[in-house]
Amino acid sequence: MSEETAEFRLPIIDLDNAKVDKQAVAAQVVDALENIGFLYVDNIHGIDFDKLMECCTWFFGQTKEARESLMRKHWKPENKNVYRGYFPVVEGEPSRKEGFEFGRDIDPNDPTVQPGNWFYEPSVWPKEDGSFPFKEFLLNCYEILHNASLDVLRLAAVGLGIDEHSFDPIFADRPVTTFRIMHYPPWNGAPPENAKIEDGKIVTTPDHTDSNFLTMLYTFHYTGLEVLTADGKWSAPEPRPGSFVMNIGDVFSRMMGGRFKATRHRVIDIGVDRYSVPFFFEPSYDGDIGVNFMSLATGQGPEHKVEKYGPWMIQQVKYIKKYFEYKVLPEF
Repeated sequence: MSEETAEFRLPIIDLDNAKVDKQAVAAQVVDALENIGFLYVDNIHGIDFDKLMECCTWFFGQTKEARESLMRKHWKPENKNVYRGYFPVVEGEPSRKEGFEFGRDIDPNDPTVQPGNWFYEPSVWPKEDGSFPFKEFLLNCYEILHNASLDVLRLAAVGLGIDEHSFDPIFADRPVTTFRIMHYPPWNGAPPENAKIEDGKIVTTPDHTDSNFLTMLYTFHYTGLEVLTADGKWSAPEPRPGSFVMNIGDVFSRMMGGRFKATRHRVIDIGVDRYSVPFFFEPSYDGDIGVNFMSLATGQGPEHKVEKYGPWMIQQVKYIKKYFEYKVLPEF
């Protein structure tokens, strides 16, 4: 491994230890988010990681026709789903990955949700033959990771010296969280020039910061993830089976006035089929993610300015970052 991508250890946040010494673990969370923006989360109980891998291999092992039956409307115009479902590998893009994603469904007749608001469109699911409980298992994992993410935010609040449940309200009313399983297939032939970076490396996801609030990522035993450290070097966290890698996105950093870091990261081609499972923890569409959150929480400091999560996120992913899988989403 080159000097530029030296292996390094992320801080480890143990949720079991937090039950014993909440203040100490809360201080660790704040220190990690202020200085690195990435950490490991240990002891998120209830997830069978072998079954999680089986979900990946089961879904991406389905026939092309089966996967495409769930494809977003942009790639299959006869389909109705525009936000949830399957997206394919797009040749010529430096992001070489395919994915399946879903959210927590809401009442389709909810009068408070604007018609056409694709954040809340129903999730679509593959047909199952009864041999593997794909949908049931992943929906259960969603709830476990939702609760674990809130646990980390509550620790952050304690570490900041504000009410433990300060972050709860923006997630309480219909979060638009996206749970995704991903497959990075090897390149067929030479990768495109836009995937080539320094030292002859090839990316399968170019460097970026996440736009969302917080990400829980499971990488199984795979390497490939690289994080840009404070000294300007790309470093590779070692895979830690049983632990999630957590990082925060632009929304959380912005709410905290930059005190917490949204750190740039990327995925490097490792030459084999690679799988990962990110849980993009996101507020409700109407959740207030305005700047100067600490003023809202403490009653002191610069004026807090209310801003809704949904409109802000649309502006980011469609018009500023222009992610290939989101820049085609319709207006509503």
